[in-house]
Amino acid sequence: MLQEKLKDARVLVTGGAGFIGSEVTRQLVRGGARVTVLDNLTSGKKQYLEGLPVRVVRADICDKRTISRCVSDQEIVYHLAALPFIPDSYLNPQEFFRVNVEGTLNLLWKAIHSESVKRFVYISSSEVYGTAQRILMDEDHPTQPHSTYAVSKLAADRAVFTLHKEQDFPVVILRPFNSYGPRITQPYIIPEIAIQLLEGRGHLKLGNVESSRDFTFVEDTARAIILASLTDRAVGEVINIGSGTETKIQDLAALIAKIIKTKFVLDRDKSRIRPYDVDRLICNNSKARNLLGWKPEVQLEDGLTQAVDWIRKNKVKFKAPFKGAVSWYRSS
Repeated sequence: MLQEKLKDARVLVTGGAGFIGSEVTRQLVRGGARVTVLDNLTSGKKQYLEGLPVRVVRADICDKRTISRCVSDQEIVYHLAALPFIPDSYLNPQEFFRVNVEGTLNLLWKAIHSESVKRFVYISSSEVYGTAQRILMDEDHPTQPHSTYAVSKLAADRAVFTLHKEQDFPVVILRPFNSYGPRITQPYIIPEIAIQLLEGRGHLKLGNVESSRDFTFVEDTARAIILASLTDRAVGEVINIGSGTETKIQDLAALIAKIIKTKFVLDRDKSRIRPYDVDRLICNNSKARNLLGWKPEVQLEDGLTQAVDWIRKNKVKFKAPFKGAVSWYRSS
């Protein structure tokens, strides 16, 4: 069914060389879509698209001239391009707003005034909710973002929704919880744990290990994004994408160690604790199930095994944390 709807569809994927974006691109290509990827390649990697019959445009999301040219003949726009890593937002909050808010408005405005775009899918974040005030967290959960990154994503999230109403333009807003898997681009918690354990340090340095997150395999996240673009009932909706299962960080570390077949001593590093941390995230995915016919298919241990294998095979390393950095995990 997806292949029938995607066959020869002209689609634009911003951030399409990134972590989630490259998986969205792969699934679109398998469905027969004609894909253009817009990515400035600061964190996305062109090799993540190797062998795929896609057009790649290297440009900034705030470059209005290039954006106009890329959007002009598309039918669906998937907007994933963003500055994504929370600790970086502490150092450069203005740049996060420029890219995540101004860039989103720039792209959406061009899409609204295009004669061809029929659907705009904006990828927001579960971080807009802040820490859980009730369990499970549905789309009506209060929004209380705990980082500049999250504030910028919420600002864009609400701007997209408002322009949908004002301009009568078909948008869908998705709020993924923590995605994980191969082709990671940032030192989120899963690659950070895996890299430390694969290096055989014995001592695992982490921050707030009592916090918990909802982890969703990247293939499942990408499939939800594509379904949202093809489901008429999703237009104008905000939809959570998550597994509905809660995992504490200390339990996550133990599971990754089991996969790697190693032991560790946990060292709690206060320098990795965020100044305004999110303690708990767990998704109510009933709306995604009902509207999109979506459900997560990859279990956590299976997905972690694939992620660890990819990290090991590719000898993944990240630059050392900046001075004063806080914990290395976030929701995507």
